Amino acid sequence: MRVYTGSVIGGGMGGRLSMSALSASPRFELKAMADLKADVRGELHALHPEIELFANHNELFRACPTDVVCVSTFPPTHREVVLEALKLPLVGILCEKPLGDTYVAGREILEAVKAAGIPMAVPHGMLKQKHVEEIIARVRGGEIGTLELVEMECHRWDIMNAGIHWLNLFVNLVPDDPAKWVMCAIDDTMRTYRDSMQVETTAVTMVETHAGVRMVMQTGDDVHIMRPGKDFIFRLIGTRGTIEFYAYENCYLLTNAQHPNGSEIVPQPYAEGAHQRHLEGIIEQAESGKLDYSIAESSLRALELVEAAYLAAEHHCQVLLPLETFTPPAPNDWQPGKPYSGSGGGRDGRKL
Repeated sequence: MRVYTGSVIGGGMGGRLSMSALSASPRFELKAMADLKADVRGELHALHPEIELFANHNELFRACPTDVVCVSTFPPTHREVVLEALKLPLVGILCEKPLGDTYVAGREILEAVKAAGIPMAVPHGMLKQKHVEEIIARVRGGEIGTLELVEMECHRWDIMNAGIHWLNLFVNLVPDDPAKWVMCAIDDTMRTYRDSMQVETTAVTMVETHAGVRMVMQTGDDVHIMRPGKDFIFRLIGTRGTIEFYAYENCYLLTNAQHPNGSEIVPQPYAEGAHQRHLEGIIEQAESGKLDYSIAESSLRALELVEAAYLAAEHHCQVLLPLETFTPPAPNDWQPGKPYSGSGGGRDGRKL
């Protein structure tokens, strides 16, 4: 069994997960990592004293090229780092989510990886956990009837850094039904930032697919969760049943004709962590020659929804998809809830 070398660019949360996964997997040898901050390099060297340390990705690529590179840097830098990494004779690449800071950047990254003809992992952890695999299979298999509504409550996280996961799950629940439009209302009064990105104090995002399936997602610094002790809750509502679950917690509540009073289901979890399963998936694809970009493509679709949400809030409008065709509306002085002056245009809602 061949052991592949791996390196990690960026020592934040995602980078540390990749380093731990590479160290834990029998298919990899963790060789090096790079981070701009000396104190971060010091912390990670204490955890992984056998690896080489570099101040930036260019130094690492020159001195210690590896079979697999994990890009776990600040989202606006993903494009630059991935394109540099693709100049190496890589076996595969991992790029943290969101793929880029914009949909265009994410699309360029995915297109470049496809052009290089190598496998790619985008480590959406929920997609590699047993309970979520079962939930997706049950929904697609019609066990709760036709899916009509997904509700999501998310405490102390935001559209960019966590919503990308929740929207990615929604995309995977309805893989053949693309989103038609996005709307979003945002409160930004507390000037919250997270993982170096400006984010909302609180927000409500709504997505509707072409078939009419809706997702309503509440994110923010102080979101009331309907289940005590939970930080996240999903409700999947179909025509013949519901599923409730709590993001990464390995259980779910299924209510349908076979489980009329609601049954808590606790699957046997995988022994390996999600990042490890994503990385070992790269090797499986490389060795079989069967490349599967479905997770990366769904991540890009989720990134499109993230950007559309922020655009909808910025321009106070419904954003019709695809994003490439969106043109912001001209500013206007219309104030819903105020008396109509009788002049200045508009349309009579009674005559629609």
